[in-house]
Amino acid sequence: MKVSKPILPIIVFAQFCCTSLWFAGNGVMNELVANFELLPSALGHLTSAVQVGFITGTLIFAVLSIADRFSPSRVFFMSAIIGALFNLAIIWEEHTLSTLLICRFMTGFFLAGIYPVGMKIASDYYQKGLGKSLSFLVGALVIGTAFPHLLKDMTEAFLWKSVLIVTSILAVVGGVLILLVVPDGPYRQASRSIRLSAFFRVFHNRNFRSVALGYFGHMWELYAFWAFVPIILQTYQLSHPEVTFNVSLLSFLIIAVGGISCVFGGYLSQRIGTKFTAALALLLSCACCLISPWMLGTESEILFIGFLLVWGMFVIADSPLLSTLVAQNAPVELKGTALTIVNSIGFAITIVSIQLLNALNVWTNSTFIYTVLAFGPILGLIALRKKI
Repeated sequence: MKVSKPILPIIVFAQFCCTSLWFAGNGVMNELVANFELLPSALGHLTSAVQVGFITGTLIFAVLSIADRFSPSRVFFMSAIIGALFNLAIIWEEHTLSTLLICRFMTGFFLAGIYPVGMKIASDYYQKGLGKSLSFLVGALVIGTAFPHLLKDMTEAFLWKSVLIVTSILAVVGGVLILLVVPDGPYRQASRSIRLSAFFRVFHNRNFRSVALGYFGHMWELYAFWAFVPIILQTYQLSHPEVTFNVSLLSFLIIAVGGISCVFGGYLSQRIGTKFTAALALLLSCACCLISPWMLGTESEILFIGFLLVWGMFVIADSPLLSTLVAQNAPVELKGTALTIVNSIGFAITIVSIQLLNALNVWTNSTFIYTVLAFGPILGLIALRKKI
């Protein structure tokens, strides 16, 4: 069945608009702490609240099979509107840490109806070339992830409340676009009832387990690397006083370059196969983890930054391809549920790897701590070995 060409760009743009909610709080985090007189420890709590909200939301969405029982476009729209409202609520002047945490948690909760549901919508439109389609969606998410670092570099030009207002408006625009322009796809097969066993049923398929484990290994590395990019840059500056660079701008570039590699990986997968391209990217990011002690300790500033840019490309390139394999190996009527489940478990894993890396960073300033990120890709490659 032929799909009109404007559909994919609209889904991608809407995904970017709505996932900007995810990182809006990060862009004004320091201002929140100062404005509401919070303790420095609040930074970590506010960051984690979104992740925990997303994990909780994806679990509930998966158990209730929301994206499969109801119109994905309507689910996306409602989630975007409610998520935007909770994001906007942060501008209220009487917040305490508890109420701020609730706002960020609920924003993360309704992102569960945006990010995985956006992939579900794309998979309902594109069976052939799904890897390329999802590569554009994940690329949009990558740019959204990097955007707060660029925004931080421009902070003096904006009031912190305007950042939250603009991101909320963007989310509403994205939700309305999906509702009005992107009806349910031609390949959608609705599930008629709640299947509480669906959470476990999708893992009965051996191929699905294989690609899901590959995705989990990828997630172990991804968000820990993204979270520590600014720390890596700051640490290098401290140990090389003669070196001066813009940490916020470089953080943006190192993360954002992954958006380009996602798109490139999507096109490459059409030539050499989705499975092989995903495994290749996972292997290369694993290699970056293993050689990081030497590359991060180099005296050459150019080599140091160049390595981080390369790592930023490989660390995310496999994500849309692994999501494609998850969608392709899930039961058709549970495709949305399967994507949501895998997202939920994957993001839960990121909390563990980030906390482990944080503990190691407190314990020692050695660059060898980043080699622990290799465990995820290694286990992911082992899980994918029968899929290549």
